[in-house]
Amino acid sequence: MKQAVICIVPLESQAARIVEALRTAGFLNSDISILMPDESGVRDMGHEKHSKAPEGTSTGAGAGALFGGALGWLAGIGALAIPGVGPLVAAGPIMAALSGAAVGAATGGVTGGLIGLGIPEYEAKQYESKLHEGNVLISVHTESEEQIKTAERIFKENGAKDVHRSAETPVKQNK
Repeated sequence: MKQAVICIVPLESQAARIVEALRTAGFLNSDISILMPDESGVRDMGHEKHSKAPEGTSTGAGAGALFGGALGWLAGIGALAIPGVGPLVAAGPIMAALSGAAVGAATGGVTGGLIGLGIPEYEAKQYESKLHEGNVLISVHTESEEQIKTAERIFKENGAKDVHRSAETPVKQNK
């Protein structure tokens, strides 16, 4: 059974080091997810009373700027605006979970997306809280016990906090 190994780091530079170490260890870019608040200059732009265009433009530009170097190697980079959570930048399988059916689940938002990836609700709520504080969530989707141990070792060697593993369950799509 596939498992996800998940952690939290406070800095984007720390996340980039972890992604580079995972890449060097042989993990695929499609198996690594990053989720972080998009704190790029939304407040610096002029706002029109009846338009969300400035926020969308700034969020999209911020996503591109944040994901340079090692983070730019990840698959499916994009910006999301989740009601009640705010603007986020995401890459990897978590992007599909958050933009898909999981967001509409009873719990909704980031918590719903994480639950859709198989993370227990209690842990998902804790991770969402850490994201609100400005931290970066990293997850690696693994196939074997060896990969799990490698990901856990890389996370811990690079100072990651809240390192957990969770059995993955596929996100159910409404048809």
